[in-house]
Amino acid sequence: MSTTLKIFLVLAAFALVVPFVPGLIYPVFVMKVMCYGLFACAFNLLLGFTGLVSFSHAAFLGSAGYVTGALMIRFGAHPLGMPAALVLGVAASLLVGLAIGGLAIRRRGIYFAMITLALSQIVYFLAVQFRWTGGEDGLQGIPRGNLFGLDLTSDTTMYYVMLALFSAGFLFVDRIVHSPFGQILQAVRDNEARATSLGYDTDRFKLLAFVLSAGVAGYAGAMKALVFQLVSLNDVSLHTSTEVVLMTLLGGVGTIFGPLVGAALVVGLQNYLATIGDLVTVVIGLIFIVCVSFFRRGFVGEFLHVRRRRAERRARAAPRPEPPPNDAPVAEPA
Repeated sequence: MSTTLKIFLVLAAFALVVPFVPGLIYPVFVMKVMCYGLFACAFNLLLGFTGLVSFSHAAFLGSAGYVTGALMIRFGAHPLGMPAALVLGVAASLLVGLAIGGLAIRRRGIYFAMITLALSQIVYFLAVQFRWTGGEDGLQGIPRGNLFGLDLTSDTTMYYVMLALFSAGFLFVDRIVHSPFGQILQAVRDNEARATSLGYDTDRFKLLAFVLSAGVAGYAGAMKALVFQLVSLNDVSLHTSTEVVLMTLLGGVGTIFGPLVGAALVVGLQNYLATIGDLVTVVIGLIFIVCVSFFRRGFVGEFLHVRRRRAERRARAAPRPEPPPNDAPVAEPA
């Protein structure tokens, strides 16, 4: 069993008991962390393991949320309404990701980032203009429906369903990272010219990574729409796209659990410091400055770096076995 899976199982075991201690931690808060944590994992798949900076991930989060919400409003009472809405929401984010990635993937660096930013603003404009999205009011009162007979109107039932969905999404991202496909993505990130010389179509691999990242982000957006029964323009705004960058950098780019830690930190500050109003953004900004100054690899990334350095020092300090003396008797062959 891998270390990642062991840590995940420990975290899942703690998550299972959350509904029984609502005075210690509120289940709805944990569900919000799950949604944004998976959203940050999707972005990290693109930035940390492929080396692409995108400002369009809010478009994927919001498009899936809008499609899921609209379908639940119309067909939420159907027994298969919730699974179908979730799947079609993810499909919508995949299509949006394919459209944006197909146009931007042949550009490099800041040009790629700016194209994704411009195209995400088009999605924001469409969300304002389309009638079925609710315009500036968004979609409100989205029914949760039911899943195979489970009534999702209960926060406890919804929590365990979201925990199962989150676990599936996180393990899917982990499988991508540790697959041969993920190794190719990291090779493209580290040295694209060398990957090309080895015969890999780097543009095709980057586009596939972009679409997969969009799909996971849409998966998180569909979950969020069901949990909070609301989809607003904030879900497709530039603010959300930059917020997920902050979450990933705080936790640790290119790490598995870093985005989860960053999302928990940002969402926790927003939740528990809500009484100070807009000053919470100042607090988050100060934490980001400290992170950039002293934890450049992010909190999880810095922890892994320190642990790796200590292991290397212990390996160097370990006594080596002495070679046998030259006059040692040599065994004669039988």
